[in-house]
Parts: sequence; C-alpha cells; structure tokens
Amino acid sequence: MIDTFYLPGRVCPTKAIREIAQKATEPYTMICLKPDIEWVYLGQERMIQVLEMTQATMVYADHFAKIGDVVTEAPVIDYQIGALRDDFDFGAVMLWDTAKLKAIVAQMDTEYEFAGLYDLRLRGDGLQVTGYGNVPFVHIPEYLYYEVETDTRKSGEKLFDYVNPANRAVQIEMEQCVTAHLKRIGAYLKPGEYKKISDIRIQDSEYPVTASVIIPCKNRARTIADAVHSALAQKVRDGYSFNVIVVDDNSTDGTAEKISEIRSQNSDLIVIHQDKTWHAIGGNWNVAIHDPRCGKYAIQLDSDDTYFDETTVQKFIDAFESGNYGMVIGTYQLTNMAGETLPPGVIDHREWTDDNGRNNALRINGLGAPRGFYVPLLRTINYPTTKYGEDYAVGLRISRDYPIGRIYDVVYNCRRWEDNSDANCDIVAMNRNNWYKDRLRTFELLARLQSSKI
Repeated sequence: MIDTFYLPGRVCPTKAIREIAQKATEPYTMICLKPDIEWVYLGQERMIQVLEMTQATMVYADHFAKIGDVVTEAPVIDYQIGALRDDFDFGAVMLWDTAKLKAIVAQMDTEYEFAGLYDLRLRGDGLQVTGYGNVPFVHIPEYLYYEVETDTRKSGEKLFDYVNPANRAVQIEMEQCVTAHLKRIGAYLKPGEYKKISDIRIQDSEYPVTASVIIPCKNRARTIADAVHSALAQKVRDGYSFNVIVVDDNSTDGTAEKISEIRSQNSDLIVIHQDKTWHAIGGNWNVAIHDPRCGKYAIQLDSDDTYFDETTVQKFIDAFESGNYGMVIGTYQLTNMAGETLPPGVIDHREWTDDNGRNNALRINGLGAPRGFYVPLLRTINYPTTKYGEDYAVGLRISRDYPIGRIYDVVYNCRRWEDNSDANCDIVAMNRNNWYKDRLRTFELLARLQSSKI
C-alpha cells in the first residue's frame, strides 16, 4: 500500500519531487528525509489509518530521536496556514495520499534547485486555504518511529542558519517560492503600496526628546550595567536629543540595585519599576513607549547587549528623517562577552528588499536588529504581552502598511552567552516558540487575505 522514497533533507530540487510522483504507484507515498527509520509496532499502519480518517493530503507524527545510545522524545507541532517558514519540522517521515501528491506535482511549474519540497508543501497547503485552521497536513500526536538525529547543535547555534551567507542561494529560492505562494492565495503585498506615515504625524513639540533608548530587563545583574552605559554614552548632533528608559520587571538578582547605582550618577536616566502583574518583554516595551517621557523615536537595546559605538542613536534618527518609515532596522554583529566576533559574524539582512521584504517576512524567523520605531505609530499597534516573538509580531504588522528602513552599518553588538533566552532551548521550548511565531504568521496572513478582498 505504500511506496517509500528517500530525500536527503528538506533542501532538494523539483526534479526529485517529480521523480517521486512519477514512480509512485501505491495509494500512499512515504517520503523519508533520513535513512534508517525504525518503526514502532504498527506505526505505519497508524499513519495510514489517520490519513484515511481525515482525508488529509499528508500526515506526519511525533517520533523518537536517537543520538548514539540515547533516545529522547521528539514531538513536533501542528501545522497552520501561517506555518510558512521553509524549516518547518515535520519530522523525517511524511505520508502522502498519492493521488493528491500527483495532482499537486502536476501543477508545479517552476524548476527549483533547492526549493522543490518547499514548493510541494506550499502548493498542497494553498489548495485548501479557506480560513483559520483549515489545513491539509495532519499532525498525529503519537510517537510512531525512531530517527537518527544528525544535528546536535544547541538551539542558539542553529538560530542564525537562515542569515548565514553560505546559505544565500538557498534563501533566494525559498523567497521566490513563498512569494509565488502568496500570489496564488491572494495574500501578496505589491511593491510601493503603503499608507503615508505623515497621516499620523503629530507635532514634535509634544515629545520631550527626539529619541529614547528602551532597555527592558529582568534579572540581568551581570550585563545591565554594560547596556545602560552603552546607551548613556551615545552622542547626537545639535538640534537633537535623547534619553534612556530602563524598565525593570521585578528583578531579584541585584539588577535593580545596579540600575539604581547608575541612576544616582546619571540624573537623566529614567527608570520604571513594574508592578507584580504579568508584563514580559512586550509589556515592558508598552509601558516605556506610553510613558510621557518617551521620545518621538524608540530604539531597542536588549539588557545583555551593547551599541557598537556612540553613533547608533544618531544613525537611527537620520534614517527615520530621511524617509517615510514606520520602523528602521539596523545591522548587528554576533560576539561573545569578551567582544570577540562569533560566526556567522555580521548580520545585516541584505536579503530584505523594498519590493518584497514584507512578503518574505512571512517566511523568515526575524527581521533583524536593533529595531527603531516611530512612536506615534507604535502607540496605535502596541506590543503583544509576551516574552518571545513580540518584536516579530510588531514588525509584521508595521510592514503590512508602512515602509521599513534599513541601516547596513554595524550599530549593535548581539552578545551570546549561556543566559540568552534562546541559547539552549529544549524541544518543548523550541516547539512552543516555533508554534507561537507560526501563529503570528497566521494572524498576519489572515489580515492580508482580508485586506486583498476590500
């Protein structure tokens, strides 16, 4: 009942997908992305059963990962219509309805070198996009097989694969593929069709300073002083001004005391101490941008990072005032705590284009850093009250209606250390984070689909 085929990973040519469709003769086609799959007793039969019950196009399942003699659970997450990233993890086994697979492949009209499998599943998805939750790929939350895990890097080491220059050719094709998908389903945003930022512009005199550096923090006693001093050391030209707003979210490790010590020597430093309710990073940002002491532009500085030099704030001000931007994103370099550069080095997101950046934003996991915002606009959008993905949510929302400016000079040091929130996530945390970003994409995709109907 099953024809089984092997592909050496998610990156593959369209030609390989066509060959599978041509050779498949059984009712079900199994595509394996890793060799040496070992099945739980009746695991394949269960996949067939669920495929028949749901009439899905494809089913996939939780599994076990083997690293040497160690076996661990490797659950995956539900697919949703916003799961547009090309690295979505279905596991190593996908069971397809052969007739539907052949029908999808017959419509594949672009010959990709790398995006063949991505094109297959986007087309399979796009055929049935009619509303939230209506997806053709069904996740079976049962552990049905064992696969050998070959990528044993920590989550923080995998995080920057999609911006590694070595993967540039792959990323270009993936962008072409998702753009074609968005056009097919009616969610594509055409170049240059933006609202005017001037429509929400208000008098500069209503802002006490030109720009505010926003530093949300919680339990960063080791790094907060470096961040705050980096912000206070900024220089701006005559006619411009800035302040620094630190939002401490109930730190218990001495962070608040370090901030108070700096504040005693720098009266211009603004410190906001949060109450005991839930805030997370997004809520801390909201408190800062709605504070009457906030400037016209709000510029990000995470509590374990530093600015590259004393010109960062002025570069953001210049970028905002050179264009009609709702948001400006800079360039950062990865370093360790000693300031030594870590691979892949400079992250400038040059894959962003004015014409297609906001469409490709639905595929990639982030838009870059550091981020600056036009505060009157940000106050109408606000951050989601969460500690992960909050910046991505705001970036997606702004990109739908307003242009985003870029600074390609290095302006920021992203310091990697053991306490980074994404340094070494376990599978549960990674799944939670990936699911949430897919949900953000789903919200945004639905909004774009609705906008296209107006």
